[in-house]
Amino acid sequence: MRQRRCGDGLLAGLRRPPGGRDARLMLCGQFLDRAGTGVWAAAAVLYFTFVTGLDGGQVGLLLGVAGVAGIAGSPVGGRLAQRFPVRTLLIWCHALRLGAVLALLALHSFWALLPAVAVICAGDRTAKTLEMIFATEAAGDRRAVYQALSRSVANAAYGAGAGVAAIGLAVGTLGAYHALILADAASFVAAAALVARTSARRPPAARAHRQAPTGGPWRDRGYLLFVLLDIPLTLDGAVLDVGLPLWLVHRTDAPHALVPAFLVLNTALVVLLQLRVTARHPGPDGALRALPRYGLLIALACVLLPLSGAVGAWPASVLLLACTALITLAELMRSVSSWELAVCLAPERERPAYLGVAGMSQSIEKSVGPPVLTSGVMAAGPAGWLVLGAGILGLSLLQRRWCADRLASLPAPGAAPVPAAS
Repeated sequence: MRQRRCGDGLLAGLRRPPGGRDARLMLCGQFLDRAGTGVWAAAAVLYFTFVTGLDGGQVGLLLGVAGVAGIAGSPVGGRLAQRFPVRTLLIWCHALRLGAVLALLALHSFWALLPAVAVICAGDRTAKTLEMIFATEAAGDRRAVYQALSRSVANAAYGAGAGVAAIGLAVGTLGAYHALILADAASFVAAAALVARTSARRPPAARAHRQAPTGGPWRDRGYLLFVLLDIPLTLDGAVLDVGLPLWLVHRTDAPHALVPAFLVLNTALVVLLQLRVTARHPGPDGALRALPRYGLLIALACVLLPLSGAVGAWPASVLLLACTALITLAELMRSVSSWELAVCLAPERERPAYLGVAGMSQSIEKSVGPPVLTSGVMAAGPAGWLVLGAGILGLSLLQRRWCADRLASLPAPGAAPVPAAS
C-alpha cells in the first residue's frame, strides 16, 4: 500500500508538475532525450569495438577525452542562458547533438570520431544544465519537487533505453547498431519539438532587477569552494557504476550475473523514493540536513563493501545489494542537497551563469571518479574503501557548515544586496 501511494504521488506529480503545461512538455522531452541517451550509452562501447574497429585502449581514450570535453558544456550553457532564452538554446543544443550522432554513421577512424563524441558529451551536459535553469524559472519555489520528478523520469527513461539497446545488441548486426544510433537521433528531434511548444522566457540579463551584479561565478571564491567540495560528494555514481561491479568481479565470490541487478535496484528505488525524500528535505534547511546523511550512507556502504570480499557467494551478494541500496539512498540525498544549494547560494540575477559552473562538479566527477576508484581506492584493498567513506563523511560535514555560514550571510528577500562571499 505504501508503494502504491508513492506511485500515485509520482503519477499525480507528472500530471500536475510545478510549472504547469511547460513543465509537462519539458518532462516529456526529457524522457525521450534520456531514453535515447540510454540506448547510446548501452551500445557505445560495443559499437566502437565491433563496428568501427577500435581497440580497447582507443575506446577508453575516446570516451575519456570526450568526457573532459563535456566539462565545458555546463558553464557554456549557463553563460549563454544569461543572455538568450533557455528554450531557444535547448532546441539548438538538441540540433547540435543530432548532427553529431548522425555523423557517427559515416565516421570510423579514431581521430574522426573524437570531435563527434566530444560534441555529444558536451551537448549532453549543456542540455542538463539548461533543463536545470528552466526548472528554476518555471517551477519557482517548488523547484525541488520538479527536480524530483525530473530524476524519476530520467531514471525510468535510462532503463527503457537500455532495454531497447539490449534488443539491438542481441541481434548484433550492422543494421541493428545503425538502428540504435537512429533511435538516439530520433529522440533529439522529438525532444526539440516538445521544447519548441513551451513558452518563451526572457533571460535574466533582459529583465529589470534590483540586485546588483556580483562579477560572475568565476570571481566568487565562496561559490567556487562550494563547487569544489561538491565534486567528491558526487562519487556515488562512480561507486555504483564502476566500483561495485569491479569489486564483485575481482574481490568477491558473488555471481557475475548480479551486476545488472545493481542498475535495476538503483532505478527502482530512485523512481519510487525520490519524491518522498525531497518532500522530507524541503528548502535550504532540508538540503543542509541531507548533506551529512549523504556522507553517513556512503560511509556505511564503504564498510559493507570490504566485508563482501571475506564471505561466501550468497552473503556477498546480499552485502553488495545492501551497498547498492545505501548508495542509492545517498544519491537521493545528494540530488536534494547539491541542486537546491547550488540555486540558493547563487545571486538571483546571475543564477544561470552560477548554475552552469555548479554543473561542472558532476562532469568533473565522471572524468576523475573512475580512475580514482580503480587506481586509488580499489588498489588499496579494504582499507581504501574505509578511507574513502571516512573522507566523504568528513567532507559532507565541512560542506554543510560552509553552506550554512554562506546562507546566513546572504541578504533576506527584498533586502539590499551585499557582495558575494569570498
